[in-house]
Amino acid sequence: MNVLVVEPGYMPYEKEVNGLHEMQAVVGGLIDAIYPYDDPVAIVCNDEALLYHMEFNRSVEGGYGGVFGTFFVCGCGEDNFISLTPEQMEKYREKFKKAEILIGSRGNEPVTLKVDAKPKLRQEKAVKHDEIRR
Repeated sequence: MNVLVVEPGYMPYEKEVNGLHEMQAVVGGLIDAIYPYDDPVAIVCNDEALLYHMEFNRSVEGGYGGVFGTFFVCGCGEDNFISLTPEQMEKYREKFKKAEILIGSRGNEPVTLKVDAKPKLRQEKAVKHDEIRR
């Protein structure tokens, strides 16, 4: 499936991801999904990001607070994840085009500073779950 990967500090980029192991490789461990938007899309992130002190990535409205570590946005089928449509890809690329620096919080809402994101020059391997523990 074709997804939009969002790494802390970097501009979002498209990537082909197939199967659970590749999804886990992108987020660096166990996956979790949140559904903050009216669109049929999911944000798939690391379920243990806070336990492993992963870097703050982006804020997410709707009471979700923020996402730590690398995540990807994908479409939602009836009972599985699917590729984003070209329109969804562009919409979420625009939504996450600015990087964010976490400077505080008000309850569950992060207070962030939006900054220009760095372009991803080459695709680097995601950190594996076991490597995070070291």
